[in-house]
Amino acid sequence: MKRSVTAALLLALGIALAGCGWLDRKQDERKNWQAADWYRVAKEDLDAGNWAGAVKLYAELESKFPFGRYAQQAQLDSAYAYYKEGETAQAISALDRFMKSYPNHQNLDYALYLKALANFREDLGPLNTTIGRQDLADRDPKAARESFEMFKELVKRYPESRYAEDARNRMEHLVDALARHELHVARHYLTRGAWLGAVNRAQDILVRFPDSPVRREALNILVEAYDRMGLPELRDDAKKVLSKNYPTDPMAQEGRNRQSWWKFW
Repeated sequence: MKRSVTAALLLALGIALAGCGWLDRKQDERKNWQAADWYRVAKEDLDAGNWAGAVKLYAELESKFPFGRYAQQAQLDSAYAYYKEGETAQAISALDRFMKSYPNHQNLDYALYLKALANFREDLGPLNTTIGRQDLADRDPKAARESFEMFKELVKRYPESRYAEDARNRMEHLVDALARHELHVARHYLTRGAWLGAVNRAQDILVRFPDSPVRREALNILVEAYDRMGLPELRDDAKKVLSKNYPTDPMAQEGRNRQSWWKFW
């Protein structure tokens, strides 16, 4: 029995020593690596979907070779790996650091695009497969606004970028989502009898999102809320705008004829 235990211990010790030897050899192998070597193995992990492993290797690269094109690309690749790992805060932090360090970098359009996606917390797939998984109007509007501003900056600064067309498509969708979010809030205020709150939200839609499909409903809310507040002049002004743009809308002609229309949205 004692011999068996001793043999097992010796075997375990041998395996441990062999493992240490392997680690030592691996460390020795990397001892003379240049920036290109670190980048190569990090990119291999990135391409294989080993996001955490890629981040560690890129960090090693930046630590040992903080300057040069490999270090610059490592920051971008790290941000992408963080994003794919679901660590959006770290991704945004890495992108902010990159844009601050290299404000004129040739890949700045990509950095803006990735930051917009990270703020929005979407997958990196095609637009028609990622949008629609969740109604964006139900999401935190702060993230959507930040995403919109990043896409907007990208399109403004780099209109010919390979990411510009997709950014424009996403901006259109974000505008619609933000407008619908405001409409949800306006409806809520209206059902609660908070007429002024409903007016403010409806006006915000008309000013900030004049081309949104929900503009008509925003005008409906204005007519209803002004009428409830006992402000016939403002109500009639809203009805005139509604009648001009949507002449067949019953609210434009009847005012409060549909007193409870908003309760059934």
